[in-house]
Amino acid sequence: MVEPFTARLAERMAALRVGRGTEAGVQVGPMIDAPSRDKVASLVDEAVQGGAEVVVGGRPAEGPGWFYSPTVLRHVSPDAALLEEEIFGPVAPITAFQTLDEALGLANATEYGLVAYAFTRDLDNAVRLAERLDTGMVAINQGVVSNPAAPFGGVKASGFGREGGREGIEEYLETRYVGIRPR
Repeated sequence: MVEPFTARLAERMAALRVGRGTEAGVQVGPMIDAPSRDKVASLVDEAVQGGAEVVVGGRPAEGPGWFYSPTVLRHVSPDAALLEEEIFGPVAPITAFQTLDEALGLANATEYGLVAYAFTRDLDNAVRLAERLDTGMVAINQGVVSNPAAPFGGVKASGFGREGGREGIEEYLETRYVGIRPR
């Protein structure tokens, strides 16, 4: 039996429209190039060989272009490369945990830290996660964290500094102090 969260996520992912970003109604565009699509395919294939189960997707999309089908995997092994790499593709790996500390350990066990996503009904857990996840951005109960008015950037091997928001503009400014003695 597929868990209720996984089933709902898979249903939503399967309904996403894949295609050229210039077409109306498209929600998932192509990968940047063939090697990027092939990297996603390789990470998914390796996870499946390690015991993960494909709930939806799990393969490049049919037809021309560098498209990859929106994918949900469950029972992903904690040592799967898919959980240690920055995927940059439409793949949602589901890994179960028993405690918040275990979840944080799994999430922080990567050299990357661009963004983390968490879904919870417990506001206290949401705050604890946001405080303890080792990432530049955290999205709680949403799949998109980007916002032009907010800072964008990661930690660890996912980058230095921020772009966007006040923090991003500060990178381009020099502060100068001028002291003038009155006459």
